[in-house]
Amino acid sequence: MVKVFFRDSEFETVGNITIRELIKSLGLNPHSVLAVKEGKLVSNEARLGTEGEIKLVSVISGG
Repeated sequence: MVKVFFRDSEFETVGNITIRELIKSLGLNPHSVLAVKEGKLVSNEARLGTEGEIKLVSVISGG
């Protein structure tokens, strides 16, 4: 199982899906969330693997 953290929530999901698939399954927009694994930014096309932790971070912009 992969643990997923987003804001104050924690989820578990099976691995072997892409980050993009994970983000969409949570009802989030892939263009508004970044994924971080082991302190490094992860591409939306990367696969989760079968275990570990992913932190999703909202993208904030301003002008």
